[in-house]
Amino acid sequence: DTCQNFHCKRGKVCHADKQGNPHCICQDPAACPPTKDYEHVCGTDNKTYDGTCQLFGTKCQLEGTKMGRQLHLDYMGSCKYIPPCTDYEVDQFPLRMRDWLKNILIQYYERDLNTSGILTEKQRNKVKKMYQNNKRLVAGDHPAELLLHDFEKNYHMYVYPVHWQFHQLDQHPGDRLLTHSELAPLRASLVPLEHCITRFFQECDGDRDKLIALKEWCHCFGIKE
Repeated sequence: DTCQNFHCKRGKVCHADKQGNPHCICQDPAACPPTKDYEHVCGTDNKTYDGTCQLFGTKCQLEGTKMGRQLHLDYMGSCKYIPPCTDYEVDQFPLRMRDWLKNILIQYYERDLNTSGILTEKQRNKVKKMYQNNKRLVAGDHPAELLLHDFEKNYHMYVYPVHWQFHQLDQHPGDRLLTHSELAPLRASLVPLEHCITRFFQECDGDRDKLIALKEWCHCFGIKE
């Protein structure tokens, strides 16, 4: 089977021609495997797709058209009304996001106490200091004033989580610039919970080049170094 180790990008599947040579062709959206309701996704055309297979198969079939260029994964879950983000809300967003990133790393560290594998040794050493700091906030919902006070008091604890998340996203390629597709995994999972994330990322792109540099990313989160 010449297609066995032949990889195609999302939305395409391998097909062998009469000579047995592998080629990538568009996935037929109707041939995608059935999905559960919780696997549904919303496209930027505000249409609910049964899953990412159906979405990217549809995008592939529209390749070369304006509609195809504009169609992306918007967020996980069925399409719903996403309220507009107010100026006040977008100002408060970095407070919650910084706290969330810090707590994710602490949870990873706690899991690694029993079974290693999520964090590297270098990452564990950095997070250990955060974990041992008794002044850290307990995970949960906190008023903005408390989050801001903790950020100012324990500033050093928030620097690494912000840098860590940037480098987790900066993979294809790792060039210290975040593209729309690199941001998509984080953004798509958070839109239903944090309706300000789209505007936040748009405003992070200070020079409007559709790329978020590390300096722009840190500036958005209030990190000075």
